[in-house]
Amino acid sequence: MKNLPLFKTIIPFLLILILAACGSGNTETSSSKEQDKQAKTEDTSYTVEHAMGPTTIEKTPEKVVILTNEGTEALLALGVKPVGAVQSWTGDPWYDHIADEMKDVQVVGLEDQVNIEAIAALQPDLIIGNKMRQEKIYEQLSAIAPTVFAEDLRGNWKVNFELYAKALNLEEKGKEVMDAYDARIASLKEQLGDKLNMKVSMVRFMAGDVRIYQKDSFSGVILEQLGFARPESQDVNEFAIKGATKEQMPLMDGDILFYFTYETGDGKASELEKEWLEDPLFKNLEVAKKGEVYKVDDVIWNTAGGVKAANLMLDDIENTFLK
Repeated sequence: MKNLPLFKTIIPFLLILILAACGSGNTETSSSKEQDKQAKTEDTSYTVEHAMGPTTIEKTPEKVVILTNEGTEALLALGVKPVGAVQSWTGDPWYDHIADEMKDVQVVGLEDQVNIEAIAALQPDLIIGNKMRQEKIYEQLSAIAPTVFAEDLRGNWKVNFELYAKALNLEEKGKEVMDAYDARIASLKEQLGDKLNMKVSMVRFMAGDVRIYQKDSFSGVILEQLGFARPESQDVNEFAIKGATKEQMPLMDGDILFYFTYETGDGKASELEKEWLEDPLFKNLEVAKKGEVYKVDDVIWNTAGGVKAANLMLDDIENTFLK
């Protein structure tokens, strides 16, 4: 029993060593679990239901090709810079409001003239397109990379946006973008108050065509979200009255009129705009007599069709009605 004091000293020391070893083991296990979790997140596949059926994507895509203008805006809003995109309908090659964010992005044709070879050369791991525009080449695109198609390009752009967020495995980020937009709509709606009773008319001039825009259009949906009244001829869930004649000018009347002109560079759309606005029939409209006719950017109010343009259109509404 002479060694008892020594034994009492050794026991605590051994316990400390054992506990330290266990702690070290737990740290390594925890670190290993975290690495495994991260690896699983990166490798987990997911399936997206879309206009052409289900598509399985093996992991969160890093190299994305986008084949619509509104889709390009959606990607940028989600913090994703595409490796390739179709050229903007106007601009060289991008709309002014996205040009800075699209530097070094490869052009892969137009929405209705996609360059399949250029897409293949980029070796994307996801292609996002649209059935209305590119249904005929879906199989060719799918042979290059997993391909997800939205149904169409009219009306409520938010439907397509939610699909893109899902395809990119960024649904949480997509919800943040939509929540911010919806909050802005709610705030602006409250500020507008009684001004929402004003009947808002919309007209678009194109080369050889005048259109009176209705509710199932990009800008029509936004006006509906805000709660604006519309003239009777425009207060229907259709896209537009196409090929309007001068005899139909009374259908353009309202409390306030916004018009936008799709000018491609040959000046024909601008000539048509001038002809109509100077016509005695137009000048006789109540909205013209009151001086409540405003020209706005065609890209923002119609052609771009995405979330960035939507917010810029809200800027125009705010500046026109509240300042």
